[in-house]
Amino acid sequence: MPGRNIDITVPRLDGKRAVVTGASDGLGLGIAARLAAAGAEVLMPVRNQEKGAAALDEIRRSTPGANVSLRALDLSSLDSVTALGKNLLEEDRPIHLLVNNAGVMTPPDRQLTADGFELQFGTNHLGHFALTAHLLPLLRAGQARVTSQVSVAANSNAINWDDLNWERSYNGMRAYSQSKIAFGLFGLELERRSRALGWGITSNLSHPGVAPTSLLAARPEVGRDKDTLGVRLIRALSSRGILVGTVRTAQLPALYAAADPGARGGSLYGPSGPGHMGGAPAEQNLYSRLRVTEEARRVWDVSQELVGVRFPD
Repeated sequence: MPGRNIDITVPRLDGKRAVVTGASDGLGLGIAARLAAAGAEVLMPVRNQEKGAAALDEIRRSTPGANVSLRALDLSSLDSVTALGKNLLEEDRPIHLLVNNAGVMTPPDRQLTADGFELQFGTNHLGHFALTAHLLPLLRAGQARVTSQVSVAANSNAINWDDLNWERSYNGMRAYSQSKIAFGLFGLELERRSRALGWGITSNLSHPGVAPTSLLAARPEVGRDKDTLGVRLIRALSSRGILVGTVRTAQLPALYAAADPGARGGSLYGPSGPGHMGGAPAEQNLYSRLRVTEEARRVWDVSQELVGVRFPD
């Protein structure tokens, strides 16, 4: 079927230390497995340790001798993010690749993080923002590549500046778009500040296109006990090789953005097929919502205040 054999070559990463969030299943697991197969030491910070252990076993079966390990992380808790940052700083080993991949999508009802933020904004954006800030000394030491996974949803809707936590009128998809727009603006502002301040970090964005991942599947932890109609349709199209990608091909833009020597800072990588829903990974134009530097600075400043962690000026 069209697109079934799409792949990229991941360069050798021996001696590199990589951190991949959301690596207990889906895209994150695939990304972690490919980085480990290329020789990287891969840290997998996960919320569910049982799922994480199963993911470790899967990687070790496919790549005997893979250097992979679990860490505890719940991105919806800033205390958990701080604890991981502290632990890795105590290990005092440079980080060369950070793939900010984990995410939650469209809970049917408004939910809050442990710190009182709307769940998608707090997890997808603020949790990763705080984690990157905590790890900055290690990222600088490793001259790291930071790849932040956004979504085609970042090309629609807007940041709800008057009600960031959706207290007055919750809309799951609009809140999801907001989280990914904010996250994308953060990734681009990180690149600008790294260049201006000499941090030596390269920051770019990726998106997986459309594929039958677990984001829209039944997820009791976000209040969804059945697969959505959307994921059922995506599975049907994917199985027939029509328009959308597969879970395997959807991993490729982030892999390319994170590991390929040709991937550039400040760029967005996604599938190159029609509508950027499937196909081989390639650089694409930034979404209109991600092009306004004043918005990016505003996201940066507001996020620092909300999470209570500051990047150096």
